[in-house]
Amino acid sequence: MTTIAHHLRLVHDRIHAACLACGRDPASVRLLAVSKTFGAEAVIEAMAAGQTAFGENYIAEGAGKIEALRGWLAAAAQGAVMPASALEWHCIGPVQSNKTRLVAGHFDWVQSVDRLKIAQRLSEQRPAELPALQVCLQVNIDGGANKSGVPPEAALALAREVAQLPRLVLRGLMAIPEPATDFVAALALHASAKDLFDRINDSDALALPMDTLSLGMTADLEAAIHAGSTMVRVGTAIFGGRG
Repeated sequence: MTTIAHHLRLVHDRIHAACLACGRDPASVRLLAVSKTFGAEAVIEAMAAGQTAFGENYIAEGAGKIEALRGWLAAAAQGAVMPASALEWHCIGPVQSNKTRLVAGHFDWVQSVDRLKIAQRLSEQRPAELPALQVCLQVNIDGGANKSGVPPEAALALAREVAQLPRLVLRGLMAIPEPATDFVAALALHASAKDLFDRINDSDALALPMDTLSLGMTADLEAAIHAGSTMVRVGTAIFGGRG
């Protein structure tokens, strides 16, 4: 078993244990492998271990990796390697206006939409031959001064606007709170995001309810799962530390 395959197994074990501890079905939590700063070979190792969903923070790096892997998968198709369409790519880093076309043309999901202008550009620039872009709103759930994200009190209005845009599907919320001192503190932060998620879904502002709450990383995935996260974004515990 490769190191990445072993690490993936350990992370899945953590997810399973956390779900059982709070009475949830382990199948209700998806694992997003955050491959930022790691090359295509690391993604290929993770793919070989069964991982198909990957997150990238840096847009240009991620787009290049997506292109490289499309080429590799096409070349390997005769060897029964999974097709490129089996991979799911999530943009989880800040999106500036000058990068929206790159995001719209390469990624399947964008979890970091925090302004209507960005959502509008993604909608306009999504190629017609691609499926609709799946979108989460990033919420600055704890008000961090240096954090991206829509303020919680403005999230409902933004959700209502984004849900009306063509070529986008509003799937949920994402948050990256400041590191907490312990499990209880982390749980409280993630629970506030879950409360906001529920309030937006209960508001009748959306044609379809959101189904994705992207919370939790390597250090706090257990607290996030206890709070109700449906997707955890894990990098270090899978690929190792970054230089």
